[in-house]
Amino acid sequence: MNHSLLMAILLLSPFVGFLINGLRWRKNGPNLAGGIATVAIFISFICSVLLFVDLVSMPQEARRIAVTFFEWIAVDRLKIGAGFVVDPISAIMILVITGVGTLIHLFSVSYMHHDKGVAKYFAYLNLFVFNMLILVLGDSLVTMFVGWEGVGLCSYLLIGFWFTDREKAAAGMKAFITNRIGDAAFLLGMFVLFMTFGTLNLHELNELAPTVAEGSWLGAATLGTLLLFIGATGKSAQIPLYVWLPDAMAGPTPVSALIHAATMVTAGVYMIVRLNAMFIAAPNTMMVIAVIGAATAVFAATIGMTQWDIKKVLAYSTVSQLGYMFLAAGVGAFGAAMFHLMTHAFFKALMFLGSGSVIHAMHEEQDIRKMGALKKYMPITHFTFFLGWLAIIGMPPFAGFFSKDLILEKAFASPLGHPLLWAAGVLGAVMTAFYMTRLMALTFWGKSRVPKEVHPHESPWLMTIPLIVLGFLSVVGGWIGIPHVISAILPGHPANILGDWLAPMLKVPLSDAHHHLDAATEWTLMGISVVLAAISAAVAYQFYVRSPETPDKIAKALGPVYQLVSKKYLIDELYFGAVINPLIRLSKNLWHHVDVNFIDKITYVLGDLVRGGGSLVRTLQTGNMQLYAMYVGLGLVAILSFVLMR
Repeated sequence: MNHSLLMAILLLSPFVGFLINGLRWRKNGPNLAGGIATVAIFISFICSVLLFVDLVSMPQEARRIAVTFFEWIAVDRLKIGAGFVVDPISAIMILVITGVGTLIHLFSVSYMHHDKGVAKYFAYLNLFVFNMLILVLGDSLVTMFVGWEGVGLCSYLLIGFWFTDREKAAAGMKAFITNRIGDAAFLLGMFVLFMTFGTLNLHELNELAPTVAEGSWLGAATLGTLLLFIGATGKSAQIPLYVWLPDAMAGPTPVSALIHAATMVTAGVYMIVRLNAMFIAAPNTMMVIAVIGAATAVFAATIGMTQWDIKKVLAYSTVSQLGYMFLAAGVGAFGAAMFHLMTHAFFKALMFLGSGSVIHAMHEEQDIRKMGALKKYMPITHFTFFLGWLAIIGMPPFAGFFSKDLILEKAFASPLGHPLLWAAGVLGAVMTAFYMTRLMALTFWGKSRVPKEVHPHESPWLMTIPLIVLGFLSVVGGWIGIPHVISAILPGHPANILGDWLAPMLKVPLSDAHHHLDAATEWTLMGISVVLAAISAAVAYQFYVRSPETPDKIAKALGPVYQLVSKKYLIDELYFGAVINPLIRLSKNLWHHVDVNFIDKITYVLGDLVRGGGSLVRTLQTGNMQLYAMYVGLGLVAILSFVLMR
C-alpha cells in the first residue's frame, strides 16, 4: 500500500474518532463511543504493523519511510514541513502506542460503562493517541513539540476528567503547570540548536552533531541538550519535576495505564534516543542525565515502599522505572533505554489495568490495607498481575529481567558509566522487588481485610482479555533482547534482536563500539541483581503475609524517618513553601503596588485630564450664533494685532 496513505490513515484515524465522539458526546452511549474509539486505534495499529513489515523488508541501512504532506513553516532559514518518519526507533513507538492503546481502549469500554461523560472520555483518549503519534513520527523538533504540547493538554483533560471534584481538578492543573515549566526549557533548547546548526530537523541535527565531545558546559550541543533534558524531566517525571505524576492518579485508571505506562511519560526518553548523536557530543549532559535517572530510580522507590493507595504505589514505581530508562540513556545505552521503554509499557500497563480491575471489584476502594486474599475472588486478575509482578522485579525469563539487566550491565561497563551508577540501579531493583511484593501480598495474598459490605468479584471479559494479552507480552516481550551469554546456551535463539534492529540508528560512546564484558562478569552482574531482588521479595512476603505485625514495629522503630518518607519527603510542601507561595505573594504585591496603585492611577489621571479638557472645549460649542460671531471677531482682532505689532 502507498506509504503516504498508510501514514495518513495511521495519524488521522484516532483524530476522526475524536471528532465523532467529541461532537456527539451527549448522544453516543458507552458501547457506541467505546466501539468507535477502539476501532479507530485498532486501525492505526494495523497501519503500524503494515509500515513495520515494509520496514523489515528494506535493507538495514535504508530502513526509513519519510512522508511530507505539505510545507508548514517557511520563514528565512526556518523550513518546516508537515513531515513524518517511520524508522527502527519510531516503528517501536507506534507499535507500542497503538497496540497497547487498543487494549486500554477495550478495557475502558467496560470500566467506564456507567460514567455519564463516557463519550467525552473516549474523545479525549483518541485525541491523546493522535498527539502522541505526531510526537513520535514528527521529523523535526517543531513537529515533535506540537505533539509534545498536545499530549500535555490531553493529560490535563484526562487527569482532571472528574473536574467536579476539586482535588481531581487540582491534580490536572498541577500536571499541566509542571509540564509547562519543562516545556519552556524545551523551547529554549530548540532556539539554541537552531541558532547554532540552522535546522530543527531531527535527522539533520544528528548529522550535524559535533564529532568531538564538547568539554564546556556552555557549548551549543551541551547547552541545547541540557535544556531539552529539562523538558524531558517534566514530561517523563524525573527529579525535580516528577511531582505531577503521582497526583495524576486522580484520573480514571485506564488513563494511568495509557499516559503513565505506554505513552506520554516515555516521550522524554524517546526524544533523547532520537537525538542520540547530539547528546553523545555533550558528555556533561549525559552525566547529568545518568545521575538524575539513577537518583530518581532510588528516590521514587523509597516512597513507593510506604504508600497505601494501590495506584500511588504504581505511580512511584513508574517514576522509578523511568529513572532506569534515563540512566541507560545517560550512559549511552540508548538501545537499552528503548528496550526497557517497551517492556515497561507491557508490564506497567498490565499492572495499572489490573489495579483498575481490583478497584472495580472493590467498589472504588483503593487502600490496600482494606484488601487481602483477593486471589480466590479474582483468579484471572491475580494471575496476570502475578506475571506483571515477576516482570517488574526482574525475575528470569520475564520481560523486565532482560531490559533491566542490560541497563545495569551498561551502567557498570560503559565508558560513560560508573560502579556507583550500577550500585544505585541494583539498590533500586532491590527496593522495587520489596514494594511490589508488598503490593501483591496486601492485595491478593494473606488474610482478607475486605469490609463486610464489599463483595469482590472477577471483572467482565472486556477487562480481562486485555489483562491476558498484556500478561503474555510481559512474559515473552523481553525475548527479543536476550544477551549473548544467555543465547549461547539456548541453541537456535538469536541474541539481542532488538539491539541489531536499532544499531544503525544509534551512536555509541567513544571506545564502546568494540567493548564487551567477559561472560563471567556478565553472569556475576546478573546473578547479583537477581539474587538480591529475590531475597528482597522473600523478605517482603515474610513481612506482609507470614508476620504482618513486623512492618508496624519497624515503622515505629524508624519513627520520624518513616514518617518523612511516607509523606513523600514533604517535597510538595517544600515547593509550596519555597516557590509557589512566595510567587503568589510576589504576584499579589505586584498587582497591588504596581497594577492598582501605579498603572491604574496613571490611567485614571490621564482619563480625568482628557475628560476635563473635553469639558472645557465643549463650553465653546453652545449653538449660539451671536456668541460664535463674537469668537470670530475676537479672533480677527487677535490676528490683526499680532500682524501690526510685527
